[in-house]
Amino acid sequence: MVEVIPAILPKDYDDLKDKIAIVRGYASIVQIDICDGIFVKNISWPFYGQASKDVDIMDQSLDQHFLNIINEREGMPFWEDVEFELDLMVSDAITNFDIYTKLGPRRIILHIEAVGNLEEFKHFLEGIDPYIRDSIEIGIAINTTTGTEQIFPLIPSVDFVQLMGIENIGFQGQDFDERVLGQVKILKEKFPDIMISVDGSVNFETAPKLVEAGVERLISGSVIFNSNDIIDTIEQLKNS
Repeated sequence: MVEVIPAILPKDYDDLKDKIAIVRGYASIVQIDICDGIFVKNISWPFYGQASKDVDIMDQSLDQHFLNIINEREGMPFWEDVEFELDLMVSDAITNFDIYTKLGPRRIILHIEAVGNLEEFKHFLEGIDPYIRDSIEIGIAINTTTGTEQIFPLIPSVDFVQLMGIENIGFQGQDFDERVLGQVKILKEKFPDIMISVDGSVNFETAPKLVEAGVERLISGSVIFNSNDIIDTIEQLKNS
């Protein structure tokens, strides 16, 4: 059975907390989309209203809950019941990687289009502290518009790959990009054991196609949170 992960694009801390509360008990892990308004045009918690190339992630003007969490004064909402994966659609994912780990994620996803030189990125992945690697799974994400072969050298250094099912990332409710099915096929042929997630436009129509292609994890936002029956929606996606 495929794993279904609710995706949250939080406007602010209250929105994050409310949405986690909705799926708590129905999902063991949720994805939190963190957007800085630089790598992608959208902005989400903790950068809400703070988009600027000069923003420091430790800036006191950022969300106070975020600052409290990374300084270990409080935990993520409902951390006792739900694990988190962070989809870092940000320009500072490498520079501030250690800070993002302080949010206590089970998984972290890094977008290759945001990391710059891929050889340097490979060295970064290989140099992540073993303690972090033991507690956090590291994934790389790639857009449908980027050649799949670019991530081939990185596969031995990551735990999974996240393919984007939409072209305009950082926003929910976008149209499905069929090119992702070709990317799944290419990766499964070359790396049959790699875990593949797909994020973006995952719904009742596209989920069966993705699962048939070889996808093991489905990341879904709008379909789940706009549903009148979240339990049934998650179960239907699991059984795609």
